[in-house]
Amino acid sequence: QVQLVESGGGLVQAGGSLRLSCAASGRTSSNSAMGWFRQAPGKEREFVAAITWSGGATFYADSVKGRFTISRDNAKNTVYLQMNSLKPEDTAVYYCAAKGGYAGIISSANLADYWGQGTQVTVSS
Repeated sequence: QVQLVESGGGLVQAGGSLRLSCAASGRTSSNSAMGWFRQAPGKEREFVAAITWSGGATFYADSVKGRFTISRDNAKNTVYLQMNSLKPEDTAVYYCAAKGGYAGIISSANLADYWGQGTQVTVSS
């Protein structure tokens, strides 16, 4: 089992920045592929960014490429999502996801085994 706890969400003006954190704990948290997804009201959950367990490879949705950066600190069992140049369309609940013992990338929601509770990000225009 892997437990995930997100933090760092909030209200920010367009063009601003936020950094989300996801603290992982559990038996396989140190070798889990990790990802961030988001869900806006009335929409399906969508992929945002993902990182391999080693941190050696990252992958981004086209809508956030060049603005968001995913990283991880395995010593702290924490994954981060640095979000810059935020736009109103980035408003959503952001979820951290994990797949234990997986060497690939979590590029879709159905690949994830574990989810956090979500953190709200609201970008005002």
